[in-house]
Amino acid sequence: MAKKKPKTISDQLRQFIADSELSRYEIAKRSEVDASQLHRFLNGSGAMKTDSSLDAVCDVLGLVLTEKK
Repeated sequence: MAKKKPKTISDQLRQFIADSELSRYEIAKRSEVDASQLHRFLNGSGAMKTDSSLDAVCDVLGLVLTEKK
């Protein structure tokens, strides 16, 4: 049986956004990320182009990157 490929950080972030109680619009507004950029990222047709965008979205969602043991 083939091992399941781990989710990328981008895929995990998309899932956290989808599972959030906040709307996509509210996440964009609070993080000050352009709503169209967030929309393209969520649909896989664009990327978060700056560290500040990723940092801001993760901050709004209360996410931190940790080392996997």
